[in-house]
Amino acid sequence: MSIGAVGMGMVGGAGFLLRGAAQWRVRPRLMLLGVLPALLVAAVVLAALVGLLLTVGDLVTWATPFADDWAEALRGLLRLGLAVVVVLAFVVLASVTFTGLTLAVGDPFYARIWSEIERMLGGEVPEDGPGFWRSAVDGLVLAGTGVALGLGVVVLGLLPVVGAVVGVVLGVVVSGWLLAGELLSRPLEARGMDRAARAEVLRRDRGAVLGFGVATQLCFLVPLGAVAVMPAAVAGATMLARDLLDRPGRAPQRAG
Repeated sequence: MSIGAVGMGMVGGAGFLLRGAAQWRVRPRLMLLGVLPALLVAAVVLAALVGLLLTVGDLVTWATPFADDWAEALRGLLRLGLAVVVVLAFVVLASVTFTGLTLAVGDPFYARIWSEIERMLGGEVPEDGPGFWRSAVDGLVLAGTGVALGLGVVVLGLLPVVGAVVGVVLGVVVSGWLLAGELLSRPLEARGMDRAARAEVLRRDRGAVLGFGVATQLCFLVPLGAVAVMPAAVAGATMLARDLLDRPGRAPQRAG
């Protein structure tokens, strides 16, 4: 697949998030269901961010005792850069774990949104869903992946000059792909697809999947954006999954 095709696919994938957001106008009551768990998790994440901002200076100073004897300007520059990297890593970590935790906490609410969008798109609603506990476990796995990703951003941020920029960009791209995979898992698992089959569907248009995930991730970086965007992301993922399944290609193998 050419770079141009990937770019066009990413634009198209981001469009599915906009289509999901349009449901706020069409079905506001349905979308409000998804705000409740998102608001709860967002409050916890925000409290953690405030705590980090209040203590990050002391944390960085404690972690860099070797710089105590450096010139004041150089020491200040190092510690400021590390503080920025730590905060950015937390933001990346929070955005990924937010999705996993919110989907786990609010599974009944998002299942309602998913099923209504499936009915709107036509056809019967698949009934081979993952169930509450499976969804909760998948959400926690995504949260754990987010922890690893956040640590990776911190490590990359230690690289001179370009470390912080490379770490953040890579973090947004990778976490965007993970978010898309998690959001798409429900409509695909409901059709009896195991992990390998879902991966095959996602490969049909990597650009669209990545564009959808990155657009969602960027919205999550806006203060309180995740609260409003989460229901739209669930709706948009349902539409994107149907689009990917309708494309020509070998039928994915069902689980079991």
